[in-house]
Amino acid sequence: MHSDLKIVDPIWTTAYMSRNYGYMVYDTLFAMDSDTKVHPQMVDTYTVSDDKLTYTLTLRDGLKWHDGAPVTSEDCIASIKRWGAKDSMGQKLLEFVAEFNAVDDKTFEIKLKKPYGLVIASLAKPSSNVPFMMPKRVADTPASDQITDYTGSGPFVFKQDEWKPGDVAVFEKFDDYVPRSEEPSWAAGGKVVNVDRVEWVSIKDHQTAVNALLEGEVDYLEAPPTDLLPLFEGNENVTAKILNPLGNQYMFRMNWLHPPFDNVKLRRAALAAINQVDFVQATIGNPDYYKECPAMFVCGTAFATDAGTEIVMKSDIDGAKKMLEEAGYDGTPVVVMQSTDVDVLNNLGPVAADKLKQAGFNVDLQAMDWQTLVARRAKKEPPSEGGWNVFLTSWTAADILNPISAAGFNAGCDKAWFGWPCDEKMEELRESFATETDEGKQKAIAEEIQKRAMEIGTHAHAGQWYQVPAWRSDKLSGVLGGPFPIFWNIAKSE
Repeated sequence: MHSDLKIVDPIWTTAYMSRNYGYMVYDTLFAMDSDTKVHPQMVDTYTVSDDKLTYTLTLRDGLKWHDGAPVTSEDCIASIKRWGAKDSMGQKLLEFVAEFNAVDDKTFEIKLKKPYGLVIASLAKPSSNVPFMMPKRVADTPASDQITDYTGSGPFVFKQDEWKPGDVAVFEKFDDYVPRSEEPSWAAGGKVVNVDRVEWVSIKDHQTAVNALLEGEVDYLEAPPTDLLPLFEGNENVTAKILNPLGNQYMFRMNWLHPPFDNVKLRRAALAAINQVDFVQATIGNPDYYKECPAMFVCGTAFATDAGTEIVMKSDIDGAKKMLEEAGYDGTPVVVMQSTDVDVLNNLGPVAADKLKQAGFNVDLQAMDWQTLVARRAKKEPPSEGGWNVFLTSWTAADILNPISAAGFNAGCDKAWFGWPCDEKMEELRESFATETDEGKQKAIAEEIQKRAMEIGTHAHAGQWYQVPAWRSDKLSGVLGGPFPIFWNIAKSE
């Protein structure tokens, strides 16, 4: 896999390894297919009242937790609440919820204060944070704390007794899982498991991992580096291709809590210093697998627009220097966290550090593995006490198609995603988007949100890119596409 599995709570963190783990172990009420259409998943039927204020959801027959207990309405209500306390889209949903009611063990109601058009779309959110359902006893854990009970109801059971961080994570088929009858598509449809066991083996050296695939020692690589993809060419036993046509987008994220980026002028200076092409060339390299894209909601999608993003499309070092001078920058160090063990992230930190230095910032580039970075970015302490000023990450496009699902635009202060932007106007714009039903008007609001993000410096989009998984096609069949690795439907022959 692209990283080691260390955090096994996919609500506590947005890290994609934890999300990938979540799809193995848990299930969702609704799910999105490859056409971004939403379908019931754990839900059998649902209705919406004429006044659009009451959603009544009934669960499918046969849903069980891995310990054999039935999945209940109370479990789902508790899970939605925990997810909604952490996730940007979930937070917005809960602002509209008046109450949850368990009608019986399999049916529950979501009652709204006023109509909200994104209720079902929110519950079908396909990527981090995913609204995974957990037993009530687990979901009652505060969202600020990590869970310690890993019981799910999904197609695989996590073998905690065999988990060795840095070495291997093991999953076994859940024999009592009842898949839907529909054909699988992304997270939707039937999750039919055709293997007894899946092992995620940690191989930190990419060349070693590629050799292991070529030799048949492993069956699947989630994220081989693009510069090693030519090694698979002409090999009839290996398939390497893009499984997520919407791609991914890099993010440059600043911390609003501490100097220097508690100052909007200095955040704008940082945006002026960086540019997309340096990031994608340093990480992806091959232009077949990246594009410069000014649209924060992803090029080629419904809310794509160029508005307001000129500042990050080319480096204006002289302009950035002038902004530093005008803001009275005093040389406060900028701690840039660099991931060192995820190939598509490794070079982002040094590129950012170089551009910020050229602009006149005093930069402290600190290297660490990705899981350490994921834990540290949650800290609100000053950089001198283990906090941070800048980190870079990547989002799958499915996470950022609109300003409610895209965590970076949440400017709700303490409720915002790591970096904690705080801007009343942005929140008003997001509220307007959430309550607007006309797509044309939504598009106009999304454009204003993008412009506002650039004005105040919530974050920068640092290039669109595409991952190319590889697998032993002489052994594996049924490999599905999606915004995350899918291990159901895969069959293995010796």
